[in-house]
Amino acid sequence: MTDQGPHDNNTSADTEQSGEPRVVVRDRRRIDPETGQVKTVTEEVPVDEAGAPEGGRHAASEEHTDAAPPEVEAEIVPDIVSEEVSLKEQLEERTRDLQRLQAEYANYRKRVDRDRESVVTGAKAAVINELLAVLDDLERAAAHGDLTGAFKAVADKLTATLQRVGLEPFGHENEAFDPSVHEAVQHDTSPDVQGPTVTAVLRRGYRIGERTLRPALVAVTDHEPGAPAAKAQEWVEPAEEKADGDPADRN
Repeated sequence: MTDQGPHDNNTSADTEQSGEPRVVVRDRRRIDPETGQVKTVTEEVPVDEAGAPEGGRHAASEEHTDAAPPEVEAEIVPDIVSEEVSLKEQLEERTRDLQRLQAEYANYRKRVDRDRESVVTGAKAAVINELLAVLDDLERAAAHGDLTGAFKAVADKLTATLQRVGLEPFGHENEAFDPSVHEAVQHDTSPDVQGPTVTAVLRRGYRIGERTLRPALVAVTDHEPGAPAAKAQEWVEPAEEKADGDPADRN
C-alpha cells in the first residue's frame, strides 16, 4: 500500500486574469471646429511599463503613417474654399431653376383662369343670344306704352337679372358713331353736327364683358360739306364823344 502525502485543498494554482483592452479615442480632424484653423495633429501613443510604445514597431509605424506632411495640410484650406465655391454655384443654379419653375406655374395659372373665364362668358352669351328677341319686344312694348302692370314687373325683373350676369346694352342717340359697335342703316347730313353722330337707334346693341353679342342698328348724320357756318355777331365799340371846347369843332 502506497502512502500518499497530504496536500492542501485551500491552495489553488495561479490563474491569469485577462483584462479588457483599453479604448483610446484619437481626434483626427484637421480643422479646429471652433476656430476654423488648421491644427497640428499630435497623437499620444500609449506606452508600456518599460516606456516603449505599446504594439512595438507596428504602433510607431502606424503613428508615422497617420501624420500628414505639411504640404498636404497646406492644401486643405484651398480645397475647402473650392468646395464652398462649388456649393454656392449649385445653390444659385437651383435657385434660378426654382424661380423659372414658379414663373411657369404663374403663367399656367393665368392661362387656365383666362380659358375658364372665356368658357363661362361663351356659355352666358349662348343663352342670352336667345333672349335678345324678347328684349326687343319688351323695348317696343315700352315705347308704345303697353308695358304696364304685372307685365312690366316681369320685364323689369328679367332685365335686371340679365344685367347682373353681365349683359350691357349700348347704342344711344347723339353719341359719336363707332363702326366697331354701330351698324349704320341710314345716312343723312346736317350742318348742326360736327362729325358722324347717331341720330336714331333702330335696334339696341348688346355686349357681355368684352364680347359684342350684336351691333346696334343706327341712323347716322354727318356734317354737311359746304354748309355756311353761323356768323358770330361783331361788337362795335361806340365812338367817344368829343369834349366841349375842342378846337377842331370851333374851326
